[in-house]
Amino acid sequence: MSAAAGAVGADAVRRGVVKVAAAQMCSTGKVAENMAAIRRLVARAVEAGASMLFLPECALFIGSSAAETKAAAVAIDGAEVAELATVAADAGLWLSVGGVHTRVADSEEGKVHNSHLVFDSFGMGSPLAVYHKAHLFDVDLPSGIQLHESRATEAGNKVVVVGETPVGGLGLGICYDMRFPGLFAAMRAAGADVVTAPSAFTVPTGEAHWHVLLRARAIESQCYMIAAAQVGKHNAKRESYGHTLIVDPWGKIVAEAADSVVEDIVVADIDLDYLDSVRASMPVFDHLRPELYQM
Repeated sequence: MSAAAGAVGADAVRRGVVKVAAAQMCSTGKVAENMAAIRRLVARAVEAGASMLFLPECALFIGSSAAETKAAAVAIDGAEVAELATVAADAGLWLSVGGVHTRVADSEEGKVHNSHLVFDSFGMGSPLAVYHKAHLFDVDLPSGIQLHESRATEAGNKVVVVGETPVGGLGLGICYDMRFPGLFAAMRAAGADVVTAPSAFTVPTGEAHWHVLLRARAIESQCYMIAAAQVGKHNAKRESYGHTLIVDPWGKIVAEAADSVVEDIVVADIDLDYLDSVRASMPVFDHLRPELYQM
């Protein structure tokens, strides 16, 4: 399988051990308050000695309607994104902002992208890499609940793996993407050592599937999985499951946040030498039969 499209320097991987932090937060429709929470979480990550902080989906804004989401979308080259770059640079910390609604310039319907942004610690002023969420969550439940992400959001069409980060090759996903193992296999094929699923997962599906899916994607891809999560009540219509997780490539949960804590970080070591040993002892990617799997 080919996953080279969208990869950024995926062949350049630094081995060793690095400490990372993954955040849990409860974003609302107030961008200034969410940004203040991000700054507090960054400060905690620096104090903990982390080289990189991972924030959840919708870190800057969670609204209660598609119209609110569209109205709150920001420009990739706008002030809000530049502020995130400045926060990372001032802290000397790499930053993964797991989901920001960004404007689509040529969208006739005014749709936005759900964008995973990665900032380095050097003050570049703009994201080092951008991934647009590929799989959109549209569902009509018998209970009457309707969730249609595609009403406001345009799907992305590239696999993105960022090379030469503090954690080696970093594969970018967002929330619902975790239900599609082919995406994470493609990230691994493109050089990922760590894969991500920053999320705002619903409570019922979180209780049933959150831990199982994230551990499975880590085991299948033989990558560390980092899943920063939204938690709690965002507004009258939305509540998130929480349980920010870091999972190692053997499927062991090495850090988890309690769902009772609305603003927190968890910290873990990413050991790329250990990752290499897992892959050497069980070389499943040497045994792939992609000619059988075409759909």
